[in-house]
Amino acid sequence: MSTPASHRADRAPVQQAALLAGLVFLVVGVLGFVPGVTTDYGSLEFASHESGAELFGLFQVSILHNLVHLIYGLAGLMLAGTAAGAYSFLLVGGAVYLLLWVYGLSVGHDSDANFVPLNSADDWLHFALGIAMIGLALALSRRGTHTGAR
Repeated sequence: MSTPASHRADRAPVQQAALLAGLVFLVVGVLGFVPGVTTDYGSLEFASHESGAELFGLFQVSILHNLVHLIYGLAGLMLAGTAAGAYSFLLVGGAVYLLLWVYGLSVGHDSDANFVPLNSADDWLHFALGIAMIGLALALSRRGTHTGAR
């Protein structure tokens, strides 16, 4: 009989990392819609550099930005079901975050092209997330994939 603890033990480390990342993205996506946790909540825009809302008073957010975090979170949870899916989520997701970092550095924060919106704190968080996700994919895909993980 499979118990929750034994089911967790059946997961490859890369699956556990993708599951954790997915949960974090879900929580961040939800928190982006919580007044108080998101400062200047009344200035939350759908998608515009003019959205003055900031998660934790630091990371500029919009409805679109929050929805992307929620979608990323759901994707992480779904793809964590297999080692190959988890690896893809971390690797491709990390690459997307590095592209978003480059995009954030390339467009002016007050430009109409900054539709997500992004500020300097977002830019550097995206860099760290990209490096961490790719690093986890590469480091953890070599471990535990022969243990019968799904």
